[in-house]
Amino acid sequence: MDDDDDGVGYEEFVASRAQALLRYGFVLTGNADDAADLLQEGLVRLRGAWGRVVDKRDPEGYVRTIMARQHISAWRRRRREHLMGSVPERHYDDRGLERAEHDPRLWEALAALPRRQRAVLVLRYYEDLPDEEIARTLGISRGTVRSQAARALGKLRADWRPAAAQTVGGTDDR
Repeated sequence: MDDDDDGVGYEEFVASRAQALLRYGFVLTGNADDAADLLQEGLVRLRGAWGRVVDKRDPEGYVRTIMARQHISAWRRRRREHLMGSVPERHYDDRGLERAEHDPRLWEALAALPRRQRAVLVLRYYEDLPDEEIARTLGISRGTVRSQAARALGKLRADWRPAAAQTVGGTDDR
């Protein structure tokens, strides 16, 4: 076509380097379909600029640059934030939380837990402390805090049901 006699032709370049460029696209995206799209876009742009490519001995570098820039552009478009004029501040009432907090059966179930499990739950959910601080306060490891919390929550889930969930004949037995 319009290829120089001393340089490699476009079709020859594509035939010899397309698989390597596809692997490069896969490394960029981690997805075979996205890699194929990047390669296709890169080769289309290379074909349009083939006569202007300064160093025809390295058209692969040109295509790799196109592919990398296209990938970055697509990534930026996907993660772009949508800014708002004002912060949407709305109050949220969790009625289930209110019901649970005032349900004496929850406190009875909590009191029935072993002391360490009860302490972990109170410090984590009532005092809102992070695991590291709970571990320091109780003199135990962070892993122990997590395992005690998991066991305690498992026991609470098995033993306690919110008052609204325990109905007899359609009436609430609170």
